[in-house]
Parts: sequence; C-alpha cells; structure tokens
Amino acid sequence: MSRRREIARRLDALSDIGGIMSAMKGLALMETRILTDFLVSQQRMVAGIETAAADFLAWHAELVSEPLAGRELCVLVGSEQGFCGDFNEALLARMEAVCQAKATPVRWLVVGSRLAARIGERDCVDLAQPGAIVADEVPAVLLRLTRELSGLLARDEFAGYGLSALYHCDATGDIRMRHLLPLRDLPAPERARGHAAELNLPPTEFLRGLTGHYLHAVLNEVLYSSLMAENRQRQAHMDRALQRLDDDSARLKRRYNTQRQEEITEEIELILLSADMLEETGQRS
Repeated sequence: MSRRREIARRLDALSDIGGIMSAMKGLALMETRILTDFLVSQQRMVAGIETAAADFLAWHAELVSEPLAGRELCVLVGSEQGFCGDFNEALLARMEAVCQAKATPVRWLVVGSRLAARIGERDCVDLAQPGAIVADEVPAVLLRLTRELSGLLARDEFAGYGLSALYHCDATGDIRMRHLLPLRDLPAPERARGHAAELNLPPTEFLRGLTGHYLHAVLNEVLYSSLMAENRQRQAHMDRALQRLDDDSARLKRRYNTQRQEEITEEIELILLSADMLEETGQRS
C-alpha cells in the first residue's frame, strides 16, 4: 500500500507541475499575440526612417561616417526570465565567437538579468540592466537603455565607436548581429530624385536629429523582436516539457495500476489462505 501511495503522491505532484507549465505556455502564447502588432508597427517605422535616411545621405554623402576599425559597442539582448530553452546559451556562444573574431575587444551592454548572471563580471561588459518580461515593460527598458547609451557615447573613450545589437531576431528565427550606428548600409532609394529634399535645418543638425529618432525606433524593434523570439521559444520549451510530463504520468499510472493489481492479488490470496485454514480447523474439530 505504501508504494502505491508514493506513486499517487508523485502523480499529484506531476499534475500540479503540469498545471503551472500549461499556465506559462498560455501566457507566452498570449504575449506573442500582443507583441505581433507592436512589432509590425515598429518595423514599419524603422523602414520609413531608413528610407528617409537613404534619400538624405544620397545627396549628402560627405556626412556618411565609418566607425574606427575594430571599435564596436554592442547591445546584447537576452532574457529576463528562464524556461526558454537555450535562448541565453546560444547568445553566449555567439558573443564568444564575435569576441574571438575581432582584433579589438568589443564592449558590451547586456540587457536581461538571466543573461547578465550567466556572463558575470567581465572587463568587456560596461553595463548590465534588467530586460522586459512582458511587452508593457519594453518602453521602460528602452528609456533606461537609451539614457545609458547616450552617456557612454558622450564619453571620450567611446569616440568613434560603432553601435550594434546582437539578439534573437524573430523575423529570421536566428541570432542576428545588426549594425545600428553610424547610419550606413541603408537600402537604396526606391527611385532617383532630380534634386535634394528641401530642409529647414542645416544638414548636420538634421542628420543628428534623424539619428536620434532612428536609434530610439530601431532599439525598440530589437527589444520587441527579442521578446517575441523568447516567448516563442518558451512556448516550444513548455510544449516539449509537457510532452515529457505526460509520458512520465502515463508511465507512473501504469505502475500504479500494476501495483494495485498486485495488492488485489495478494488480498485474494490471503482470503483464500484464510478460508483454507478455517476449513482445516473446522474439519479437525
């Protein structure tokens, strides 16, 4: 009886765990639906700014700048929560590959507490901050990130540095190393224009403002894209875990039924044995 009770307790525990996992999967699914509209809107905004920048720089090529060779500041976007498979491990492997490929060490800004805890304290990490758990937290994360970036890029030691982002891209389903600043490698203008656009600002001031708008918009897209990929991976991770849980529960149920059958057999044998003993006792008397 004690073995069967132990199996029953384990089945109850698995049932509780399954309920929690199902809830986590449901929340991840709900979050992906919320993020879909945000992400599409942000991608359109970034595409519009890139188109405007490409038109502008086509007539002001002298303002196109290149970062100093090997000087790179990179935003590494990981997860704030766990239960998302190898989401952070894949980023760490790519981070190590980037560091080994660069002659000059890349300086990193890490977003996501889980990822930051895995990296630990390294000389190449200049900032580590919490990431977003849900879509509603992305604006606050973006505000902190842009504030810190502005402070870092204003320092003399980061003069001439380029800015990139390494993150899980939902559109490609892979880890993407994306160049952000300075503005270059933009899509070609859709059509050639006969003259430059009329500006109400000096070109350098216009480019400075455009760069600020672009940085805010593209980092917003990066954060939304990473959070979307994280929730998709968490959903898949929960699916696999629930499948294993169902398999374990089915196995334990078979053991429970087998144990119950054995106990019933033992009880029948005891009853038959008792009946035989009573019959022998009656015959002797």
